[in-house]
Amino acid sequence: MKVTEYIKKAEKTLFSFEILPPLKGQSLSNLLEGIAPLMEFKPPFIDVTYHREEYIYKKHANGLLEKVATRKRPGTVGICAAIMNRFKVDAVPHLLCGGFSKEETENALIDLYFIGVENVLALRGDAPKTEASFVPHKDGHRYASDLVGQIVGMNHGRYLNDETEVGFRTDFCVGVAGYPEKHFEAPSLNFDLKKLQAKVDAGASYIVTQMFFDNKKFFAFVEKVREMGIDIPIIPGLKPITTLSQIVNLPKIFYLDLPDDLLAGLEKCKNNADVKELGIEWAIQQSKELVAYGVPTLHYYTMSRADATYRVAKEVF
Repeated sequence: MKVTEYIKKAEKTLFSFEILPPLKGQSLSNLLEGIAPLMEFKPPFIDVTYHREEYIYKKHANGLLEKVATRKRPGTVGICAAIMNRFKVDAVPHLLCGGFSKEETENALIDLYFIGVENVLALRGDAPKTEASFVPHKDGHRYASDLVGQIVGMNHGRYLNDETEVGFRTDFCVGVAGYPEKHFEAPSLNFDLKKLQAKVDAGASYIVTQMFFDNKKFFAFVEKVREMGIDIPIIPGLKPITTLSQIVNLPKIFYLDLPDDLLAGLEKCKNNADVKELGIEWAIQQSKELVAYGVPTLHYYTMSRADATYRVAKEVF
């Protein structure tokens, strides 16, 4: 069933979460066993991230280094099938512009539709760690709005290099990303909101936000989006802080701010155990306030570690 249909039928705030595919060479069973406890909260859908190539340098016997492309976390399509088969829950794969051609995207969408996937999250994606800025695939999309357009085009029977006027119609519900604190490349929040408007105009059906820790910023974001006339569901993304390193890394990687009240508490923590307890309690209070606000779904970024999210959900759902 489509994400938007779940939201429309729901009588209360729903619970959902996101997972990462395991690193190449690792078993899927550990991931599935790890998220199994979260099924207690009846998530209608689970997001599965998609990963582009990364570059590593392989040293040869002669001392020369060779730049080699590799995908460290493959398997998104297979994981979606496994989730749907084992848990009877809809899977929402992420699709990226970066690193993929339009042809590869089309083929991935065909595979996903054939295994019963009805929802996808369309993202531009980030540049590889070895590159300073995002560069689109030479045969791919530059913007997420263009990727949304391709997906919606397939819903209308339009395929690349198709000799027929109308082909088989897919029926994907398309989600896109929103940034309460703006995308880090956007020169202003209003500029970023115009990019969001372009994704909605291209056919997006719902929005999932980047993680945030200050609900006031989410509320202000929703107000601005609604003032623009965008009326599709907006799902807040959340993550409990669990380690001392995340106090520095999360703002640096995701370009977000931590509220002063949260920072003041974290500065008093002596170890990861203290940080985790405070992070879970903050996420619980943040979640309860968002439920009272009336959000359609609370979406948790688990990073494939379910224990902290489980403790938050136990208090909220």
